[in-house]
Amino acid sequence: MRKSRTETILHYVGVAFILLWGLAPFYWMLVVAFRDPTFTFDTTLWPTHVTLDNFREAIATDRGNNFLRAIANSLIISLTTTAIAVVIGVGAGYALARFRFPGKGVVTAIILAASMFPSIALVTPLFQLFSEIGWIGSYQAMVIPNISFVLPLTIYTLISFFQQLPWDLEEAARVDGATRGQAFRLIMMPLAMPALFTTAILAFIAAWNEYMLAQQLSTTATEPVTVAIARFAGPSSFQYPYAATMAAGALVTVPLILMVLAFQKRIVAGLTAGGVKG
Repeated sequence: MRKSRTETILHYVGVAFILLWGLAPFYWMLVVAFRDPTFTFDTTLWPTHVTLDNFREAIATDRGNNFLRAIANSLIISLTTTAIAVVIGVGAGYALARFRFPGKGVVTAIILAASMFPSIALVTPLFQLFSEIGWIGSYQAMVIPNISFVLPLTIYTLISFFQQLPWDLEEAARVDGATRGQAFRLIMMPLAMPALFTTAILAFIAAWNEYMLAQQLSTTATEPVTVAIARFAGPSSFQYPYAATMAAGALVTVPLILMVLAFQKRIVAGLTAGGVKG
């Protein structure tokens, strides 16, 4: 019993450390976001000199910042990337989980290798390619690379889920006269909705947070929020708007956190549904 109690205490200590490590930067961002810019470097651990001026400055356009347009750009890029990745991932995941064909292992290995490929190695080649075809500053210049990075995650999540689905239901539908496409659409897809929901959220967050390629391939008209925040301009070239940057970060981060908290049951269900065969 003493050993069990010690393990429990260590477990909660570890969880508390992880929470503190992960949430401390976010908490400090909120504290600075609501603090008067004059006291930006105040080390008080709780909110002081509370003001909303930082949020007004974050969405203002008089200094060349256009944060609201950047949010719209991020939504366009992330939603498009998510939709295409999920549509392709469903077909690829189903095929790799259901069918046997020559080279299946090679295809799976290529997808795994693509997920581990460093994105920084693609910056220069993509910049040269998109410059030659006139795509620099366009939405497709950011959507297409995002799909290549998001798709492996989507496919692997769906493969794991599809492999655990009861294929007898599909076979029964085929016996009753349904085509393979009808059995997939009417029988398998409803069962796969938890996994689809999970992969869609993860793909959206990954595309929303992308910075490296967007910084090189976008212009002020198409830049996402990650790039817009990085180039925030202050009152002068010698004064960086730390408080306004923190406010902009809060505006971008809080909705994502609320979305994950609201749908956490669906996310967990989708990630664990394929782990145990029912």
